[in-house]
Amino acid sequence: MRTLTLGTSGPVTSALGLGCMGMSALYGEADRGESIATIHAALDAGVTLLDTGDFYAMGHNEMLIGEALRSAPAAAREQALTSVKFGALRDPDGGWSGYDGRPAAVKNFAAYSLQRLGVDHIDVYRIARIDPDVPIEETVGAIAELVQAGHVRHIGLSEVGAATLRRAAAVAPICDVQIEYSLISRGIEDEILPTASELGIGVTAYGVLSRGLISGHFSRERQLTAGDFRGMSPRFQGENLQHNLDLVEALRKVAEQKGVTVAQTAIAWVLAQGPRHHAAIVPLVGARRRDRLAEALGALEVELGAADLAAIEAAVPAGAAAGDRYPQAQMAHLDSER
Repeated sequence: MRTLTLGTSGPVTSALGLGCMGMSALYGEADRGESIATIHAALDAGVTLLDTGDFYAMGHNEMLIGEALRSAPAAAREQALTSVKFGALRDPDGGWSGYDGRPAAVKNFAAYSLQRLGVDHIDVYRIARIDPDVPIEETVGAIAELVQAGHVRHIGLSEVGAATLRRAAAVAPICDVQIEYSLISRGIEDEILPTASELGIGVTAYGVLSRGLISGHFSRERQLTAGDFRGMSPRFQGENLQHNLDLVEALRKVAEQKGVTVAQTAIAWVLAQGPRHHAAIVPLVGARRRDRLAEALGALEVELGAADLAAIEAAVPAGAAAGDRYPQAQMAHLDSER
């Protein structure tokens, strides 16, 4: 497994991370046994970074990871890095009630996460979305106090713009910003990625397959189950979906010429952007099954030359996707989109 340092202040991590959200929430039902087996398979393959959020099914995902870590071999367990998002407020019916970045809340969230995960520290801790009522300096300052106390190792951010990134970095070392980045979500290239590179801040890129849309496995005929986030995602609706799947078919032609899958091509493209932008970029793959994980890991063996990258760009040009990456109400919470 290739490794890199997540920013100048962060940990050494595997070149790919495992995003665990879909094992508990937002993509319909998942198989608990298969989810744990997938985490074990990832650790066995050398994947060290496990990403979660304390609000994924109201703590379920953290407890799932905790169970997987307890039942993993000691060596794998010791190498695992936990990346946790906090701050999203939920209600008993699964609704969303905003974000809380107050210092007292930060420490409260962390206390519960440590218990659910069954660990004595969290490796990277970050607020999921900026609390508009709390200056980012106060939220980051509270995490810095958790670092000083030994409960957290590194400070991360999520979906923040370049200005917020600078403000946060002036308070304490920031190891990474977690943000959506894929062939069809390239907004960070304008300001956020250059700023992160300048400040020595890494990027953990989620949505590298755009929630399965550009995986090569999604079809227009697919029926989404109740509770699947994609049922209300603009990119999966009507004409938008057809347009975006046409882009996937163009990408499939490039992939077939390379003898690899569409998903591997899309992940390999994100991997290639690190050297291009002089930044440490770690794609988070949201595999819920071992076969999907194995496919994603295959992207590490895909070498994209200049001609390959040009062909991918021609198939899926920047800005080619139809539809926003979130419904309008959720887009409003993204500091990165302001």
